[in-house]
Amino acid sequence: MDLRQIKDKYQIIGNDPGLNRAIEAAVNVASTDLSVIVTGESGVGKEYIPRIIHDHSPRKHKRYIAVNCGAIPEGTIDSELFGHEKGAFTGAVDSRKGYFEEADGGTIFLDEVAELPIGTQVRLLRVLQNGEFIRVGSSKVQKTDVRVIAATNIHLERAVATGKFRRDLYYRLNTVPIVMPPLRERKEDIRMLFRKFASDFADKYTMQPVRLNDEALKLLENYPWPGNIRQLKSVAERISTMETERLITAEILSDYIPKDHSSQMPVQSTGFSDNCSDPYREFLIQLYAQYQQLRIEVDELTRIVKGNAPAAQMSPVPTIGHTHMLTEGSGVRSTDSEVQEAGPVIEVEEVENVAEPEEEGPLTLDQITCKAIAEALQRNGNNREKAAAELGISARTIYRKIKEFNLE
Repeated sequence: MDLRQIKDKYQIIGNDPGLNRAIEAAVNVASTDLSVIVTGESGVGKEYIPRIIHDHSPRKHKRYIAVNCGAIPEGTIDSELFGHEKGAFTGAVDSRKGYFEEADGGTIFLDEVAELPIGTQVRLLRVLQNGEFIRVGSSKVQKTDVRVIAATNIHLERAVATGKFRRDLYYRLNTVPIVMPPLRERKEDIRMLFRKFASDFADKYTMQPVRLNDEALKLLENYPWPGNIRQLKSVAERISTMETERLITAEILSDYIPKDHSSQMPVQSTGFSDNCSDPYREFLIQLYAQYQQLRIEVDELTRIVKGNAPAAQMSPVPTIGHTHMLTEGSGVRSTDSEVQEAGPVIEVEEVENVAEPEEEGPLTLDQITCKAIAEALQRNGNNREKAAAELGISARTIYRKIKEFNLE
């Protein structure tokens, strides 16, 4: 089955190279039993990838179960995944099979896997390592043969760094990473998707499909779509049902698009020029905020090491990962209490080598960008796709910047 047939079968719209690479990777890995983790922002269509993998694998005639880990209460997640025995807890009036037992021989898709509690992550790791699990309230070890595919809309490496996700589980799941590109990086696909949604809603509500004039199309393609395909579909439905005029102008379309998106963010506080384009501009804004926070942390640590400030007065130091989690549009749910609980324990040997911050003033934007990319490449063994995914930018962007900064 070629790429066109796969897209038609699963009703996937678009010809973006990043989208094509993700689909091809899913087909190529389907014949194996390797664990796969699908990353991408909320609303990009990550759920298509595990379905493609299952349907093209030797397990296709067995069960496929999709589980939204973020939608199951923490108190019942173990029971849902691994089952329970009668009387294991209040309300357990009968024994019950869990999803891993039900999916024996097939595939289980764990969406929002980063939302799993640490205790459940330990149980999941055991299943991945040797196919063993224990029902809640039982001491009997059971076996299951399940292929696990996970998905997340956050940077798992940052979750590992803050103690919210087990490092060993991350490496076990990350055997084959597949990245789904955000809609803002698929500009040529945006009008195709809108046209498809408009046609679908016209059929659903028995009306003529709406059309966009040239100015409206430009506005549609230049908007960053933080909610990705899900948001675009919602806009198409609202316009289709609310507007009596079938030819939509930019003025009409602007009423359905939030005015506070990133392309309209003030830039004075960061010093960025208006020439920065999405999504790279959004990445730079986040990066600059992280850099400013890092300077504050280094100053504080340096004063403690040199004895200029009593350690007892030191407030919990947020990590770079925390800065990202609290950035608007990052797609990560976090509260202040969660950030404090996840604060790092600073070992003495980690602090002794902190250098005195230089008095040269803030780095330039290019220096910040170059340093961030170089460090991401080093952490990921010079794997450019993984480094790009960690930084939240496209592979094309990181290739261009590597050449620009001579990081080859």
